[in-house]
Amino acid sequence: MNEAITLAVSLWCVATPVSGAETPPPLDGPRQIFRDELVERLPGKWRLRGTLVGEAVDHSVQIDWVLNHQFLRLHEKAAAPSKSGLLYEAMVFIGRDNASERYVAHWIDVFGGRFSETLGYGRRDGTTIEFLFEYPDGPFRTSFRWDPEGKSWHWLMRQKTPLGAWKDFLVATLVPDSG
Repeated sequence: MNEAITLAVSLWCVATPVSGAETPPPLDGPRQIFRDELVERLPGKWRLRGTLVGEAVDHSVQIDWVLNHQFLRLHEKAAAPSKSGLLYEAMVFIGRDNASERYVAHWIDVFGGRFSETLGYGRRDGTTIEFLFEYPDGPFRTSFRWDPEGKSWHWLMRQKTPLGAWKDFLVATLVPDSG
């Protein structure tokens, strides 16, 4: 009999929410999906052209909505290996945290788990969204700025040097890929 009471109390404790605890999302999915008129301009096929640490880059970029319209998936792939022989590829998931009113980015690329453990948090200012990543080796900023006249995106990545100055890492433009 004691075992039956212990089991009943244990099940009741597991099933009863703790006061103040966050309620889990409904099983049929989130009620509020990610909508933003600026971000809605990102889905599609793009060419990324510019300079990466002083070297010319030409990457294909495919951007689409995934996971119940909660994230944009940005799939970036180099057209050719860099001078070091690396064929760069990345998957970036961009979402919005409605509670904190900020964007979140999870950058996963060929450099592996060490650099993918850091989330980037961003804010929108007009036609620009800037993310800050606090990597183990220092802060890194990534910004996307919409150019309505050119119907393109300016993509700027900057890293903070050990002396505290911000240095360009990537200066590029995303233009529609007609191919």
